Amino acid sequence: MWVLRLILRNTARHKLRTLLTILGLALAIVAFQVIQTTLQTWNAQLEASSPRRLITRHAVSYTFSLPLAYYDKISRLPGISKVGYANWFGGIYNNDPKNFFAQFPMGPEHILDIYPELIIPQEQKEQYLADKSACIAGQKLVDRFGWKIGDVIRLTSQIYPGQWDFVLKAIYKGRDPAVDENGMYFHWDYFDDKVRQISEGWAGNVGWYIVEINDPKDAAMVSAEIDALFKNSPQQTLTETEKAFSAGFIAGFDTIIAGMKIISFLIIGVILLVLANNMIMGARERVNEFALLKTLGFRPFHIFGLLFGESFAIAIIGGIVGVILSYFAISFMAIALAAFFSSIFIAAKTIIYSILLAMLVGLLASLLPIYRTIKTSIVDGLRNIG
Repeated sequence: MWVLRLILRNTARHKLRTLLTILGLALAIVAFQVIQTTLQTWNAQLEASSPRRLITRHAVSYTFSLPLAYYDKISRLPGISKVGYANWFGGIYNNDPKNFFAQFPMGPEHILDIYPELIIPQEQKEQYLADKSACIAGQKLVDRFGWKIGDVIRLTSQIYPGQWDFVLKAIYKGRDPAVDENGMYFHWDYFDDKVRQISEGWAGNVGWYIVEINDPKDAAMVSAEIDALFKNSPQQTLTETEKAFSAGFIAGFDTIIAGMKIISFLIIGVILLVLANNMIMGARERVNEFALLKTLGFRPFHIFGLLFGESFAIAIIGGIVGVILSYFAISFMAIALAAFFSSIFIAAKTIIYSILLAMLVGLLASLLPIYRTIKTSIVDGLRNIG
């Protein structure tokens, strides 16, 4: 018990320096958790993909469209249970670029069955299917703009001219936190009819096909069959799993992701240097005190316990403060990036890693001052006046 009291007294000997060290550690932990949470959020988008869903897009790029006529041909292939199609709409709400969120015209009606992770009340689903101008919006999107069932949502597309009005008939929730609740979906027929009025050449084209297969093990075989079907067509296809398709979008950020991973490791070094500097300064100031303890019969393991305990205590406090501050930082980030990420939250494993990291840094930061203190002779220690 006396050892613990001595550790706490030594920790509070230089209150300002200890406070600044704890603050530095906490801010480093915040940065570490923000980076790890961002990486986790990116990965969660991939993990939310269904192994039974394939995406068929234009072989050159997903920015090119495919004929709607491909639908019947794909549907007739063996091993396929359902086929749907969708397109990117690119609209903004209230003509304000800040009000950006993802919107997709989708068809045919059974496409909702391909996404069982979207939980929609049956009554609302029936109302959506009965109204050609109806739309479905995610719970987080509805909360963001304060919408309610029956509201008319006016969008201005950055791709298709004019204003587009939709009636909110259904609100979906995700089956788990990884499901995006910031999306909006509406009827393909409503979209295609209006596009035909704008330009006949734009109608009858889809952005991509969503193919649900009976057995995930057949993904490669079915993908090859679909692509072979259109091998000699003007618009050739590339079919891949939904996870691979999503990874293709993220691949454009590979350099950023790699940089963030490097920074997260550099942060560990910063934490170590901050705490090690504090411990070295504190041990140097108390060399004669430790020499006096040695004359009283204190063994090296006593010295180790005192210095390690002090370093460990500061590291743990800094880690806990950092985790608490991270909660507020990531909550703010979740609000600011709601249009881009479905769910941003600190995973339990990230918190555990942060605390373990703080504990490891506490150990490593104490090693050098412990070694120097133990190796310093009693005579040299008592002569020290710094």
